[in-house]
Amino acid sequence: MEKINLNLSTRPKASILDKPLSRGKGEVSLSSYALLFSELVQYSQSRVSTIPDLQTRLHDLGKDVGCRIIDLYFVRERNSKRETKLINMLLFIKTTLWKTLFGKEADKLEHATDDECTYYIIEKEPLVNKFISVPKDKGSLNCAVFVAGIVQAVLSNCGFTCQVSAHWHKGTTYMVKFEDHVISRDKQLEDK
Repeated sequence: MEKINLNLSTRPKASILDKPLSRGKGEVSLSSYALLFSELVQYSQSRVSTIPDLQTRLHDLGKDVGCRIIDLYFVRERNSKRETKLINMLLFIKTTLWKTLFGKEADKLEHATDDECTYYIIEKEPLVNKFISVPKDKGSLNCAVFVAGIVQAVLSNCGFTCQVSAHWHKGTTYMVKFEDHVISRDKQLEDK
């Protein structure tokens, strides 16, 4: 009978794809990120003719990123659980997701006083706007719609259907407007 050598030290090292997102270092330099995002904006701009079309395109690209980042997060973070309560999910986005994407938390999370379906995530200086110089003829352009798309996809893929838009107010304000059934479901969970 032949002996089989099971040397566990020859096991391949874990790849970067297997590392949890929360423990990862900022492995992408700020200048590389700025260059990549600038190229994304220029590419999108060359394929549209108006500012609203450009913002829609950036929002759609952000939604693609958001779908992938939330899947990646739950695959890598084996100890985390999917939030079922609305405020906990919003706090997850303000803290954990923002730290994963931008290296810091969002500045504020507020609830609208006049509409129970609306929340605001406020960021004084979004990273995506930091290195973009907007020409005067395109003054209304807010590249943070890309981040709004990410947030919308993350929330929608976690069962919190909503629309997210970016506005110039207190820096950049992301207005998150949830559908009525999300709010009613959340109220039912609070009653239990």
